[in-house]
Amino acid sequence: MSDGLEDILAERLAVVFCGINPGVMAAAQGHHFAGRGNRFWRTLHLAGFTPQQMRPEDDRTLLQYQCGLTAVVERATARADQLSPREFVEAAASFEQKIGRYAPRCVAFLGKAAYAGLSGRREVTWGLQASTFGNAVVWVLPNPSGRNLAFSQDQLVEAYRLLRMAVLDNDQ
Repeated sequence: MSDGLEDILAERLAVVFCGINPGVMAAAQGHHFAGRGNRFWRTLHLAGFTPQQMRPEDDRTLLQYQCGLTAVVERATARADQLSPREFVEAAASFEQKIGRYAPRCVAFLGKAAYAGLSGRREVTWGLQASTFGNAVVWVLPNPSGRNLAFSQDQLVEAYRLLRMAVLDNDQ
């Protein structure tokens, strides 16, 4: 990727967390969710995906917990609202091929915008979705960005914990 981030993927993971696009700080540092205000790593730990809170510099070790990371749109921006609807449309085919190739059990979109942009749906609900994406079960979770003030840390943890219990605890 030119100004984006390298995917952290392996075949047949339990969950691939899918951000909208890389933040400027994450792209500059070369690590996912590196922004100071981002609550992803704390949320992941508190929801039970990792035994301790990881740092962005350790993002590749997420694979050992059967989780991966990617983004729908590769272009880094300061804010997700700086992306155009066209960028989601242009990313859709290659993104679906990527998910199909790595075949995770679940794709967890972090925020409604990423999934809405790819699926073409205007109304997206939180949680488990009725349709699949690239043969993977789809979940839509609140975006952990520090800019997302609509969700407290506790609300984020509860939403992510429901995914963990559905995907990891049931050992599908």
